[in-house]
Amino acid sequence: MGMGEHVRYGTAEQRRFGYLSLPPAGIGPGLIVLQEWWGLVGHITAAADRLAATGYVVLAPDLYRGAVAADDDAARKLSLGLAMDQAAAEIADAVAFLGTHADRGAGTGILGFGMGGSLALWSGALLDELGAVVACYPPRASMARRWDKYADKVAMIHAAEGDGGSTAPGVAEAVASIATAGGKVEVYDYPGTHHAFCNEEQPEFFDPDAAELVWSRTIEFFDRYARMPV
Repeated sequence: MGMGEHVRYGTAEQRRFGYLSLPPAGIGPGLIVLQEWWGLVGHITAAADRLAATGYVVLAPDLYRGAVAADDDAARKLSLGLAMDQAAAEIADAVAFLGTHADRGAGTGILGFGMGGSLALWSGALLDELGAVVACYPPRASMARRWDKYADKVAMIHAAEGDGGSTAPGVAEAVASIATAGGKVEVYDYPGTHHAFCNEEQPEFFDPDAAELVWSRTIEFFDRYARMPV
């Protein structure tokens, strides 16, 4: 049983949907969690709850508006149907909505898995409010066209060996671009892992030891940076 709830926000003309999970204290720094290409599934809501339990106000926007994929073909179709301008608007509105619940004196962080990892890095290059960015095995790490907004921001990338690790062209380009922009970036390799190794709903790829290391590093990272006053 999750500790959060599915919510609606936005305007009547642009209704948004997501999963909001509050910390025990009811208030805290804000974090956005972005879905893999499967949609807003249990793996993502569980991630939101896990972060909320450590003291964060967490929102996972539903970028597919209720649709979830049962197999790779369906997931590919849903992800290809997600227009980038739509995704940008959805994430911006999620950040704005989160600001009505989270501690306004703290920064806002974002965490994404797979497709969501790519979107998290991209969002950091679009939105001033996102100061701390974590991407887990992003397949298109270098999708941002401009990186200048990463000046004075921080990022962390968790790279799967099966994706090419930290030397994969997209990851290497993202790391170099963030550093060139004046941001700080940490990148970690996880030997023997495959894409989606943090997803317990994908048992053929799930690596519990590597996943726990991702979580410990991620929470420590957000505790350092997403709790900082803006």
